Amino acid sequence: MPGIRYLALFCLWPAYTQASGLLLTTEDSPPAQMMREGVLAGRSVDKVREIMRRTGTQYDMQLLPWARAYELALRPGALACVFSTTRNVQREGQFKWVGPLTKSDWVLFGQAGRDYGIKSLADVRRYVVGTYNADVRDAWLKERGFRVDTAPQDEMNPRKLMAGRIDLWANDADVGRILLQNQGLETEIRPVYTFHSLGLYLACNPAVPDGLISRLQIAYDDMARDGFNRRIDSEYDKY
Repeated sequence: MPGIRYLALFCLWPAYTQASGLLLTTEDSPPAQMMREGVLAGRSVDKVREIMRRTGTQYDMQLLPWARAYELALRPGALACVFSTTRNVQREGQFKWVGPLTKSDWVLFGQAGRDYGIKSLADVRRYVVGTYNADVRDAWLKERGFRVDTAPQDEMNPRKLMAGRIDLWANDADVGRILLQNQGLETEIRPVYTFHSLGLYLACNPAVPDGLISRLQIAYDDMARDGFNRRIDSEYDKY
């Protein structure tokens, strides 16, 4: 279980940071990261694995709740990276960055039968927006003074929306679509407004050596040039 695995990593952290490899943490967020037939896979997972292969970097990849994955990568001195991570002003100095692995369109989802009348972000201020704990959209909306209702887990938000506990739900367009399909709500909830777009990265702790970060980025750039990234994106577009 992820929680048990997390506790073990937490207890052994001082020893782990002395190892030669990297701890790579991520969350369940299809199609970028997900379990497929018992194996961790996804658009970003496959790219990160290829980066590690091309650079000969040893690693241990863990699927965890996002707040835990993010916290482990921020621990002082940790040889760790977290993905797929939004790169913004607030986080810029907290990590060393490799990528972008993919891009994210931030969408507000609403009930299919409701007319929200949203033409701009200003129109959103009259609504309560559902987010989840430690998600970048949660912080982004709060910093700008929007009314936000934060859930412990993102899976709770579609049901909260249908129950009228929130008016809108903020998520990545692809992640939200897949979550709705999994919950059988794809006809009940629809995209209402796209409010932001940006890149998602492999975000590494400052303790990760600059030379390694440079090699990882060079490998990623080579993957972009030789068509590897396009092939992976095409494969998961079918997901």
